[in-house]
Parts: sequence; structure tokens; C-alpha cells
Amino acid sequence: MANTYDTGRLNLPFVGIATFGKRPYQPDWDRIEADVAVMGAPFDFGTQFRSGARFGPRSVREASTLFSFGHAGAYDHEDDATYLPQSVRIVDIGDADIVHTDTARSHANIRAGVEAILKAGALPVVIGGDHSVTIPCIEAFAGRGPIHVLQIDAHLDFVDERHGVRVGHGSPMRRAADKDYVTGLTQLGIRNVSSTARDGYEAARRMGSDILSVRQFRKLGPEAVAARIPKGARVYVTIDIDGFCPSIAPGTGTPSHGGFLYYEVLELLQQVARAHDVVGMDLVEVAPDYDPSQSTPILAAQILLNALGFIFHARGFR
Repeated sequence: MANTYDTGRLNLPFVGIATFGKRPYQPDWDRIEADVAVMGAPFDFGTQFRSGARFGPRSVREASTLFSFGHAGAYDHEDDATYLPQSVRIVDIGDADIVHTDTARSHANIRAGVEAILKAGALPVVIGGDHSVTIPCIEAFAGRGPIHVLQIDAHLDFVDERHGVRVGHGSPMRRAADKDYVTGLTQLGIRNVSSTARDGYEAARRMGSDILSVRQFRKLGPEAVAARIPKGARVYVTIDIDGFCPSIAPGTGTPSHGGFLYYEVLELLQQVARAHDVVGMDLVEVAPDYDPSQSTPILAAQILLNALGFIFHARGFR
């Protein structure tokens, strides 16, 4: 008798079109029928050092084919659990349109994509792009109830204004804190010489931020850090790939040594998914040309897919 592995196409990772996780492509944003919708935001005009994150979505999609689990889902022997079974409907809706040199229009198009996902009742997962793309992602939640932002990053990203610029990749957390529906921020991994001066840290704490460096995180551990997020909070997760140590994620525009290792972030996200309602995610600042090994986009894809597995396992998908 044939088993499920012998039916249909084998569909190996290197075969076919590289949608996220080799999931179906839905270009019509008015016809999203899914639990998760993945969108690319290939925008990097907000960078202040090395550009190249515009190629992040393409590289992460390509890397994600390595983890296209097929019909059986992803069995984890440590947890004795199968994550992302076929009952979790994931679609890739392509990229928001980016208008070169026009930040306002590009951000508006990103926001429109996230709004379409939320209108469809799906979980938005956005692949950047530089960290400024989080600004329109957060704006898309206006009128949809309170959210708490969990940031994993080397940099505080709390610049209010610099030479008239308020929407660069150093400002997304300040713009989030400005929103009355953002009830607080948990900012993890912040370290070293940062893009934000002391007054930015003071402003962040006044506006409700809980800030921990990697060393402070390690002293507490993932479970204790997750418990610092207010009970019952609806959590939006933003992951800057430079939150990780560049020894494992060199493909980014602003690398900062001393970052997180894989399991630290993985275990944190698992704890957050168990205790909170995760309402959206983005992963940003993957600039693949700085990493010929491709380990950075592979790490990004692996983190996103594992996080989605944890979220939907907590919601009862088995």
C-alpha cells in the first residue's frame, strides 16, 4: 500500500517556483483565504549604511524552500509535536509595489498589503526590506485594538527625527510608540554603539519600553523574558536579522557583534506563542549579497517557519 510520500509530485526544494515555503501564490489581495499570508516588502531606501535589503524577500523565499515540509508537516522529536500541518493554510501574496525614491508611496503600498491580509482574517507575515517597513505594518493595525510590540534587534530604532527624516530604519519603534493603540514595547538584544543617543533610550522608557541587552536576556532566560510581556497582550513581533550575532547572520547592512544565537530567539518565540496572541510578524534587514554562504536567509526562513509552527500549535492546529 502506498503511503502519503508516494502520491503526487515529489516536489523537491530545488524544483518549481520559490514562493515562501513553496506555498500557493495568491496575487489577488481581495481573494486571500488563508490562516497566514506572507508578503514581501523589498524596500531599503531607509538605510543609513549598507543597502541591499531590497533583495531580502527574494532570498528568504528561496531559502524557505529548504523547509517546504510537504504533506506531513514538520515533526519535532524534542517536543513530540508536528508543526505546520496541512490544516494551516499559508499563502504567499507576492510583494508590495515599491516606487523607487518615493518612501511615502512605497510605505502606503506596504500598509495596503497588510490591511488586505488583516481584512481577510489572516496572520500577516512581512519580509523586508529595511526596518522602516515596520512603520506601515504597524499603521495597518489602526482601529484593530491594542497591540504590544516585541522587537528583536541590535539597535533601539527610537530616533524621533534626524534632519527632517522621521521614517528611516532608525525610527520604526519611535513611530510605533507614537500610536495610541500600541500599549508598550519589549526591545531585546539592544547593544553596543547604537543608532540612538541617550535621549532616545530615555524617551523609549518614558513611552513604555522594556529594554534588555543580549547579556541581560541571557541572565534572565527566555521564559522569564517572555513573562515580562504584559499578560493578555496581543503581540506584534518584529525581528531585525542583525539582532543575531553576525557570526551566524552576516548578511545584513548593520552587523553588530555579540548578538543572539539561534536557540535563544527560538525558545523566546515559543514561549511568547504559548502565552500570548501573536497578531502579526515581520522580519527585516536581510541583505543577502553580504553573505555568500546564504546562511543568513536560511536562518531567517527557519525562524519564520518555526515561529508560525509555534503560533498555530498554540492555537490548536495539530
